[in-house]
Amino acid sequence: MKSFRNHLSLIIALVSILFSIQIFNIVDRSINAYKEKLTKNYSLVIVSQNKLLPKELKAQVPNIADVIELSPEHVIKKLNTKISKNNMELLKATLPRFYKLKLSKYPSPQEIEKIRKQLLKIKSITKVESFSATHDTIYNLLLLFKTVISVLAFAILIVTVLLIFKELRIWQFKHNERMSIMSLFGAPTWLRSAVLFRLAIVDALIASAITFVMFSYIASSSWVHEQLQTIGIEIVVFDKVDDFLSALAISVLLSIFLAAFIVLGHKEEV
Repeated sequence: MKSFRNHLSLIIALVSILFSIQIFNIVDRSINAYKEKLTKNYSLVIVSQNKLLPKELKAQVPNIADVIELSPEHVIKKLNTKISKNNMELLKATLPRFYKLKLSKYPSPQEIEKIRKQLLKIKSITKVESFSATHDTIYNLLLLFKTVISVLAFAILIVTVLLIFKELRIWQFKHNERMSIMSLFGAPTWLRSAVLFRLAIVDALIASAITFVMFSYIASSSWVHEQLQTIGIEIVVFDKVDDFLSALAISVLLSIFLAAFIVLGHKEEV
């Protein structure tokens, strides 16, 4: 029963680490997907006295994905619907030109400011509207959310690693007599500690399998998909190949590393 509790404690600790890592991956994918959505909806508006060529703008700012010239006709009509055709043409000729710029990625506030300065270097451009107040708020909220998740995941990682280390150390103390006897008979370190490594690897495999089942269920949950649709994004919640192999590699390597650390520490004490 005690052996089962030791196994269970180690498995729960490993599952906690894998769960935290996968949750971080989901959040990171969600934020990146949301940034792509924002990129499609976000644009800058520039005012120019002369006609601008897309090549000229892209040469100044490589991050520009598309340039759309805005027609002033609908604005003029809203101002006064009784304007004659001749006056309409005259007004259109005297008005500056307006362009909407689409970017290839969602920029940070610093990148927005850099783009604005680069555009203003073009002599004919008199104004750049970046809607910075709204943009900066959204960007900072995304950054804050990702930072909070990262800190929580890191804290869980540290605590669970210490727990795993403690469980393996307890297991080593329980088998210390057997390992000492094997040492007297000249058994090498790897052979004396083989059971410890086997325990670590088996529990890592079990933890990976539990994580696989857990996130496979979460990925197939209609509630999760509804939440993603609510914010208008689609992501891979759990890749049954890449994510599982990553989780397996992390759990096995971490378990082996901690077991080896304990074994080497024990060797130094003897």
